[in-house]
Amino acid sequence: MVDESVVTMVRGGRDAPVDGVGADPPDAGPSVLRDCADAEAHVGSVCFKHGPPKLVGVELEWLLHPPEPHSLPDAATLAAALGPHTPPTLDPSSPARPLPAGSAVTVEPGGQVELASPPLPDLASLLQATRDDAAALHALLAAAELRPGHRATDALRPPRRILQHPRYAAMEESFDRRGPHGRSAMCSTAAVQVCLDAGEAHEVAQRWAVLHALGPVLLAAFANSPTLHGRRTGWKSSRWASWQHADPFRTAPPAASDDPAATWARRVLDSPLLCVRGAGSWSVPAGITFADWVRGALPAPPTTADLDYHISTLFPPVRPHGHLEVRYVDAQPGHRWALPVTVLVALLSDSSTIERAREACEPAGGRWISAARHGLSDRVLARAAATVFELAIGRLPAVGAPQWVADDLTAMTEQQVLRGRCPADDPELPEGAIS
Repeated sequence: MVDESVVTMVRGGRDAPVDGVGADPPDAGPSVLRDCADAEAHVGSVCFKHGPPKLVGVELEWLLHPPEPHSLPDAATLAAALGPHTPPTLDPSSPARPLPAGSAVTVEPGGQVELASPPLPDLASLLQATRDDAAALHALLAAAELRPGHRATDALRPPRRILQHPRYAAMEESFDRRGPHGRSAMCSTAAVQVCLDAGEAHEVAQRWAVLHALGPVLLAAFANSPTLHGRRTGWKSSRWASWQHADPFRTAPPAASDDPAATWARRVLDSPLLCVRGAGSWSVPAGITFADWVRGALPAPPTTADLDYHISTLFPPVRPHGHLEVRYVDAQPGHRWALPVTVLVALLSDSSTIERAREACEPAGGRWISAARHGLSDRVLARAAATVFELAIGRLPAVGAPQWVADDLTAMTEQQVLRGRCPADDPELPEGAIS
């Protein structure tokens, strides 16, 4: 049974809120926010939903490559390829039918295609459903001569937005104020995003803390984007670098906190508005925070639905979304998207493992920039990765990992992690190839 805490797992990604995800229940309707305390209370209630940690989901993004190396698929080509699975951002009249195993399809601003699995009760079911739906999706794309890239950034093409929704126009305008990185992040990156229940009230702080402690280590281990727009950038994860430079208010890792719900609520209110929905342009003047809006900076007061939408415009390493959405892993080649999913499920499988993982990662705390720039060439991160990967492998039987993913994770650990290497260190393949 799908509990309320992870219903939105199937609707994740940068463009999910376009069609209303995160809005108040229809029978309640949005209410006007009277003051900042009211707004903070709402954030805590919708972002950290408590309950037994039962379900897991995943969101997979792929950059697509037509036969001509430097061209981009346009919206019409993608809609024709996706057929009945076309999302409303491409065709508002589309029925947006899920894939056979229940995954939803969305399209990102630069034409990246995303698969968002249903939330499922065990790792084996999730991996099988996602493999089946990814195969179905890739077959549709292959029929239109569109091939998924094997890296997490576009190595060849400049960033170009193909979606004309006002959300993305406002997003582009806001990012452009800081420089070119936002366009690259929006249009030229792809990730693996793992969705996990926040847990019971007494577990939330522990699970939140370990996901952030693991962040630099797993970012380094799975870094897979050394090139961007025709050049090597000097970063093992150019995707991460692009997002961090795009707008730190939205993307920076949080400060440590024993009360993540309260800390997150304050960050949400203190973050500048990206856009305000309405007729015509959604752009807003620079520097107005949601708290400013509550205090009267804009003509009409915000509602709880406006606050839900504002939350969807923040992109930190772990985004509380009812469940916890882990956003720091680069897209992986072939079926290797299953490895970060498996590692996270294994490491969060019981309290003892969580504490051992936190202890292993403690020396690497805060090394986000080094992780993105150097990958596992950073020896502190490499030592932590060796420990947590071996810890994860030891938990595979307990979480019911299929043999194929156990074999793949063991091979990655032996051939890369224990040798201080990450996917970015692998030889370049022709774009669109599947390794």
